[in-house]
Amino acid sequence: MLQKVLIANRGEIALRITRACKTLGIKTVGIYSDADKDLMHLRFVDEAVCIGPGASSESYLNIPAIITAAEITGADAIHPGYGFLAENAEFAEIVENSGFIFIGPRPEHIRLMGNKVSAITAMRKAGVPTVPGSAHAVTTQNALAEAKEIGFPLIVKAASGGGGRGMRIVERVDTLLESVQAAQRDAEMWFGDDTVYMERFLQKPRHVEVQILADGNGHAIHLYDRDCSLQRRHQKVLEEAPAPGLPEQARADILEACVNACKLMQYRGAGTFEFLFEDDEFFFIEMNTRVQVEHPVTEMITGIDIIEQQLLIAGGLGLNIQQEQVECRGHAMECRINAEDPTTFMPSPGKIEHYYAPGGAGIRVDSHIYEGYSIPPYYDSMIAKVIAHGKDRKTCIARMKQALEEMILTGIKTNIPLHKDLILNDEKFCAQAMDIHYLEKHLLKKIEGHKEAS
Repeated sequence: MLQKVLIANRGEIALRITRACKTLGIKTVGIYSDADKDLMHLRFVDEAVCIGPGASSESYLNIPAIITAAEITGADAIHPGYGFLAENAEFAEIVENSGFIFIGPRPEHIRLMGNKVSAITAMRKAGVPTVPGSAHAVTTQNALAEAKEIGFPLIVKAASGGGGRGMRIVERVDTLLESVQAAQRDAEMWFGDDTVYMERFLQKPRHVEVQILADGNGHAIHLYDRDCSLQRRHQKVLEEAPAPGLPEQARADILEACVNACKLMQYRGAGTFEFLFEDDEFFFIEMNTRVQVEHPVTEMITGIDIIEQQLLIAGGLGLNIQQEQVECRGHAMECRINAEDPTTFMPSPGKIEHYYAPGGAGIRVDSHIYEGYSIPPYYDSMIAKVIAHGKDRKTCIARMKQALEEMILTGIKTNIPLHKDLILNDEKFCAQAMDIHYLEKHLLKKIEGHKEAS
């Protein structure tokens, strides 16, 4: 079993990993930047090391500083959390070559899935359905021939991309080459890799993902699915599990396909297959080789602690859960609470004056904030996740509404009103899951209408 884990992250996920380690009797090392000396998890770890200034490039992305912190504290493993270096294959290699255990997949799997072209190719070989598109990199020389095979509209994407960066929708052939060149420039700027590819542009898909766990030796299970379709600028806002309204046979088929792909790859640790779902069909878009922000909704419906399982697998204890032991119970939903203006979405760092976390049956809050805590301006604006669970989706939504009514958070602006007053009061969303464009094209139009009226 692991003896001491260095947590190479910050915020709520660092606190979440700390708790899981403590449950298993594993000692912990927290790292922090100059701007983060007041983080909540630093009060509970066994040791804490400052690794640099506030800018993430000089601290949480500083690989030599993280390795040095692990060496001087005698850690035997490093957990990357999500974001920062979590899906950096070079970091995973350096961790392992330095004599530490990387709590995550093997570097080769991170690298394979980090490039969308190689990931899609691997999934096709494994029998996972993919969006019709190019099987290799697209250039200005082959773009026209590829586009004729795929058909319009299509979308050009950065092979190393994420978060919607480096994407161009192409509706007509006369704009194709210009779009490819623009996507290449964006890809080089954001990811240092100008490789792009093309695929069919689905009109109104949902974003559905499958959570898996695997031991690296051919044993893998799924923990059912999630719907993450409510997004703004390709960033998830609200997630729920299981995904509502999926045809049961289609669901069973895609869960089995994901498990089989992990067995074939001999994948290790936690991972998430992400799909676009349209007209009762699944199309693979990418695999996240880390724990997801939205992992709590899966934990609520299955009762399985995903981070504990990551630690057990990394410690060589394997995956001692069989598929038939995994039950899906009720419905869960997560609202991401961000420190931002709910109408302009501008970040709102600052000092929290009053804070009250909601509670009650079926309510969980994952957060690192507290009264008097000052949110620094250097990092992602997410400061809390409110998770509700109920016997069905209707009960879950009712509990989430009540939780957000109870939540008190003053001193900064947050997007609580977006969740409470707009999303959870929308009749269409409350009746069924909507497509990935619904929040921006329909719900947020209401905010713009209120602005113009005032």
